[in-house]
Amino acid sequence: MFTLPLGDHAGLSPLEPWQAQEFLSHIDRARVLVDPWTPWATFSTDLDSATASLRRYADRQADDTGRIYGIRLEGTLVGGVMFTRFDSASGVCEVGCWLERAGEGRGLATRACRVLIDWAFRERGMSRVEWWVASGNVRGIDVARRLGMTRDGVLRQRSSHRGVRYDSEVWSVLSTEWPPAGGVSEAGVRAELDRLMGVFVGAFTNTGSTRPDLGVIRDVFIPQGRIIANVGDEPVIYDLDAFIEPRQKMLTDGTLTEFSEWEVAERTEIFGSVAHRFSEYRKSGFHHGEWFEGGGYKTTQFVRTPAGWRMSSLAWDDVPATATA
Repeated sequence: MFTLPLGDHAGLSPLEPWQAQEFLSHIDRARVLVDPWTPWATFSTDLDSATASLRRYADRQADDTGRIYGIRLEGTLVGGVMFTRFDSASGVCEVGCWLERAGEGRGLATRACRVLIDWAFRERGMSRVEWWVASGNVRGIDVARRLGMTRDGVLRQRSSHRGVRYDSEVWSVLSTEWPPAGGVSEAGVRAELDRLMGVFVGAFTNTGSTRPDLGVIRDVFIPQGRIIANVGDEPVIYDLDAFIEPRQKMLTDGTLTEFSEWEVAERTEIFGSVAHRFSEYRKSGFHHGEWFEGGGYKTTQFVRTPAGWRMSSLAWDDVPATATA
């Protein structure tokens, strides 16, 4: 089976009915995030229904009316993208995506959707790619923005899930708006900034058998970068080494276990060769054996260098963490 690289040890490959057990296991992990925004949690509850979901897309691919692909991170299925509708006669198709927690914060959904959209425009000659998303699906709307889409409108209370009515937003991008091959659009820059932030946030993860490697932070920062904690009475300013070393120790000596951090909202502005991002994030884990949940805010500056975009500084402020029994 072919696999298209997405970077960061991730790849994109077809999802087929014979992979239903792997798909079901993944959906069970993703269920709390996927439901109610995409139908997988509702339609794939056991092996038979998961197989049926993948067969529907196999039939659509045979009819050239839809396709589905899995996103794998270090070999594990963590999400996917699909053409939910593909109408070559009208030149209009619709893309969608989903992720489980382990795949978030790396820009994987955006990069995978970009592959599909690029193929639809360049290989199949489509004119318009649509993105339908519930108004409450903040992550889905963020992906549409990162893809350079325009919101065409809102259909009030168009869909229903378990007795609750949801507004649907329609976003789209046209073939004339899509950057030429080899060109770098604003959407492309946003995707790269998403990737840098995903690498930074993902470096701290030590859930399951994952071993954190904070050394990758040096890859996404300029060497002179600064990281600033503004959680006390006055800011604490670190260079990269001073920031990385004690946190690498905490994440590997048992002080902080089953830890992960993820971005839940962001606002990014790009001005030529500099950019700024304001983020809200969540985090959870065990600290000295006690479970905690918390979050806070980050402000990050980026600069374009001869080697590509890099972070130049990051400052954060935590909101008080909560411990649970």
